[in-house]
Amino acid sequence: MKELFYRCLMCTSAFTGAWFFRAMAWCVATGYFILFPRRVAISVNFYKALFPARDFLYHLWCAWGQFHNFTTVFLDRWVARKPGTITYSAEGREHIDKIARDGTGGIMLMSHLGNWELGAAYLGGCADGPAIRLLLYLGEKEGEQIERLQKQDLAQHGIQIIATKQDEAAPFDVLEGINFIKDGGFVSMTGDRLWSPSQRSVTVRFLGHEARIPEAPFLFAMLSGAPLIIFFVNRCGKNSYHSTIFPPYIVNPAPRSQRHDTVQQAAQQYADKLASMVRRHPLEWYHFEQFLRNVKKGLPERQKQNMESA
Repeated sequence: MKELFYRCLMCTSAFTGAWFFRAMAWCVATGYFILFPRRVAISVNFYKALFPARDFLYHLWCAWGQFHNFTTVFLDRWVARKPGTITYSAEGREHIDKIARDGTGGIMLMSHLGNWELGAAYLGGCADGPAIRLLLYLGEKEGEQIERLQKQDLAQHGIQIIATKQDEAAPFDVLEGINFIKDGGFVSMTGDRLWSPSQRSVTVRFLGHEARIPEAPFLFAMLSGAPLIIFFVNRCGKNSYHSTIFPPYIVNPAPRSQRHDTVQQAAQQYADKLASMVRRHPLEWYHFEQFLRNVKKGLPERQKQNMESA
């Protein structure tokens, strides 16, 4: 969706009601499903790995559901502009509350599973529970107009945002994040998406395949000493969301010779939890780019060299 179309859709829906938004969004999702077969193929291959015992038609049906479910992200963003319209339930919120009370700060690891945007709003105090200070590191893709509106909405909730280009974050941005944590705040990063081929990554096992995920969150946790908190927000009904917050994970400091293994272990912990949640909410997987890779023995030598030079 382009920005002008999205704004027009929101304005029209304000008069006609949510049914108009749903109808137009359904048409857009159907158009994408028909006109972008390569993206559909990526989704079908993903569901083939997730449900290996099912046939092609089932995998295609899952991809259809994935494309159309994705429209709820935009719908609920529009609905959430009116206070009190979105309800939340939480599992594990006490982990975040304790860290906030202790003032130690932490790193929130979010994913393209479910609605991370409403998750950020929830953590920022737009739902039950004490508000926390949140700084989001978000990738910035050229031409993503809707993504810009998304970030504007988050900023209105008092959430600080550092938008990084497709290359690595600048040292100043990293330093700002570490200082934010030391001041008792929470830094949020995406755990399942690489923004450029040159971005430093770590390879994990995921659904019987390999997947490359960003190395930064785990190195960030190691260097800052802050606990790593894996967090998911999934839709559980109309205008209703449930958050799952896992207990904090500490990435202990390690010498250069052991840094790769330490980060690898932390990354695999995240990948295992992500796989578990994908199985519970398969149609809320909103990662439309190639994620799975062929199974290979061992890890790329280049990745090990990158880890050792960090």
